[in-house]
Amino acid sequence: MTQAFPPEDPPASRHLPDPGEWLSRYGDALYRYALARLRRPHDAEEAVQETLLAALRARRQFRGQSHPRTWLIGILKRKVADQLRAAARRAPGSEVDDLDTWFDAKGKWRKSPWNWRDPAASAERSEFWAVVRHCLARLPSRMAAAFTLRTIDDRAAAEVCRELALSPGNLWVLLYRARLGLVRCLELHWFRAEEKPC
Repeated sequence: MTQAFPPEDPPASRHLPDPGEWLSRYGDALYRYALARLRRPHDAEEAVQETLLAALRARRQFRGQSHPRTWLIGILKRKVADQLRAAARRAPGSEVDDLDTWFDAKGKWRKSPWNWRDPAASAERSEFWAVVRHCLARLPSRMAAAFTLRTIDDRAAAEVCRELALSPGNLWVLLYRARLGLVRCLELHWFRAEEKPC
């Protein structure tokens, strides 16, 4: 998922602004980043608040080697990972049911997913990403956390396993089921919706 951020300041102006300006300058970028990963507005807001508090405590450690927004997003990444880890620990072990109804004994689709005519065009539409966030929110927390860290954040599988206390086999199953759940949800809320006449 690409993020649209305004261009960063040149290196000479990489000083840390007054903390009272952080929310107005960087709040939108931080919120978009958190919402794309946590899926729920309340959770995203909480992560941004925790990030700003942590940055306030650590502001003397800012060395100006990066843009202030980059520094804040680095802190936010850790806060998001903490929330995903906590959600994964709280989540029950139940996952998406009835996987056999989608595949035959040879692993072939019984009913193929909806035809995706132009994936690149869909990826450019904000409505599509709103549906993806809706679909991610419907997945069990542990599954969504694994998918978000591995697929959206592009973290290494070993790192995701460590963060969520999973075996490689468990991670593979969670990712497989997450993708299947997303296909089902996107079929209902995006592909079929596209077919409806205007």
